[in-house]
Amino acid sequence: MNDQIRVLVTGSDGFLGRHLVPYLARRGYRVIAASRSARRSEDPNVVGARLSDLSQPFDWEPLLRKCDVVIHLAGVAHKLVAENLWDRINHRATAELSLAASSCGIKHLILVSSIAAQSGSSSATQLSENDPPKPSNAYGRSKLAAERAVLASGIPFTILRPVVIYGPGEKGNFAVFHRIARLPIPLPFGALTAQRSVLSIENFNSAVETALVNPRARNETFIVSDPTPVNVADLIRRYRNSLGRRSWLVPIPEKWVEALLKAAGQDSMWERLGCPLVALPTKLLAIGWNPTEPAPVRSCPG
Repeated sequence: MNDQIRVLVTGSDGFLGRHLVPYLARRGYRVIAASRSARRSEDPNVVGARLSDLSQPFDWEPLLRKCDVVIHLAGVAHKLVAENLWDRINHRATAELSLAASSCGIKHLILVSSIAAQSGSSSATQLSENDPPKPSNAYGRSKLAAERAVLASGIPFTILRPVVIYGPGEKGNFAVFHRIARLPIPLPFGALTAQRSVLSIENFNSAVETALVNPRARNETFIVSDPTPVNVADLIRRYRNSLGRRSWLVPIPEKWVEALLKAAGQDSMWERLGCPLVALPTKLLAIGWNPTEPAPVRSCPG
């Protein structure tokens, strides 16, 4: 029974944790929600626990003695920090956690990594788990180092590499897309056709549960994405329509949009808007993952 499984979720007050913790509680798991705020929950299946600042060494053992499984979400993302801080929080804290979990006899560690551990923000070819990892920034390098630390610890593991995730409270690229879409002006993106893989928060939650319960997920690494990619023009069109607005997308040639953004020093913005990144969850689907929202991009509050 799920209610016999005690799951420690680190970083429970972040975007992913705020959705995952109640999802697991509804599914009958006993959740220890660890965060720096240590919020109390009215759900009897959820117990709050304090998580220290991971930029400093932390004694994981008291938390680990209370659980059977660890889902490690805690880390730093979507912030401008020094490379050594990316490494300290995302890599070294994970290494310390995995070694402590191994010595405490934890049955399973699920590390939520990122597609950034495998690739930059665009790729001319479709990505798979078999591709050699080529992170292009400090964040991606720290995530890849964390993955390798988990493998080296000897603990039973599952590594998930989600693409950009959308849902209420989203951050990162999707938050940028939605800020752009809310502008009450015509946008010059109607001709953008590059396909991008995205992931709903609902599908993220179900992928984590698949990793929890499916023995074929043990000691494996999985890309996690909605099975059907989208393009940025469709994404903005759907979001504006969900707000009751007309699309108001002007089909300016892609080369013009690229030139304008790069002239404005927005090379990274062009890469997110106009370049492809397709990473399909073929391997995860093959072990029985059943995503419930394979294609639609739903609107989010705000």
